[in-house]
Amino acid sequence: MTVSFLKILFIAFAMNAFTYAQTNTKEPSPEEVRDYYVQTLVKIADPVLTNLSKGKLKKNMPIERSPGAWDDRTHVTYLEAFGRTLSGMAPWLELGADKTAEGKLREKYIELAKKAIDKATDPESADFMNFSEDKQPLVDAAFFAQALLRAPTQLWEPLSEKTKGNVINALKSTRKIEPYYSNWLLFTGMVEAALLKFGDEADLFRLEQPVQKHMEWYLGDGIYGDGPDFHWDYYNSYVIQPMLLDILKTMEEKGVGRTEDYKKVQERAQRYAQIQERLISPEGTYPPIGRSLAYRFGAF
Repeated sequence: MTVSFLKILFIAFAMNAFTYAQTNTKEPSPEEVRDYYVQTLVKIADPVLTNLSKGKLKKNMPIERSPGAWDDRTHVTYLEAFGRTLSGMAPWLELGADKTAEGKLREKYIELAKKAIDKATDPESADFMNFSEDKQPLVDAAFFAQALLRAPTQLWEPLSEKTKGNVINALKSTRKIEPYYSNWLLFTGMVEAALLKFGDEADLFRLEQPVQKHMEWYLGDGIYGDGPDFHWDYYNSYVIQPMLLDILKTMEEKGVGRTEDYKKVQERAQRYAQIQERLISPEGTYPPIGRSLAYRFGAF
């Protein structure tokens, strides 16, 4: 997603939170808090999934870019929006439908997501997405793969055999992209974990190297380096911790696990979560450090 769009998103989120706080002097109930989070999630995700499910995302989604962008972003922005949206929603969608208001809402977005997956991976679709040209598609294909791993019952199993084949082909096409020697290694690992999970042949080198390197790059107290060096930003939250967990969990499930590494990564993730919680100020703000400042609230 582009910087200007994310700034607007962050401002809208902050204003909604401020308005909510100002108009609710008493502490909200857990049910009210959950409803607020769900409605915020839907507000962000609906334009992406609704348009893509109809094959109209490329037609209707505005393209924005920062003044210093190196290109017009048209070849990568749609998969950015789709992959990251679905990855974030997937644990909620995996709860499935039920008779509650929230359950009915999940049912709606599960159906939209399945249609969106078909449109995004069908070479004949107007919204067929770029999974292989330039480097950026590797990143967002990994988020898409992570969504499938997080919600296999709702987002993978119901797909038609044709759509499953298209998904596999799209993920495999990312193998031509060489990752940077950093957290990007985990993007290759995430793609291969999805291929391992869903029955296709995984490239074990691209699966295991990211895990091995990040075990070497562990710096202590719940923090991994982004590559050999330390970067004080939120990439431990966006990529490193969650993708390590999902890759290793999948490897365990498929019998090619690194059990001791999985236990260590779980313990480190718990410690990192403690640190993150303590970083939140009394005003509910987060330290403006490192990259991705415009959407740092998402790290929490």
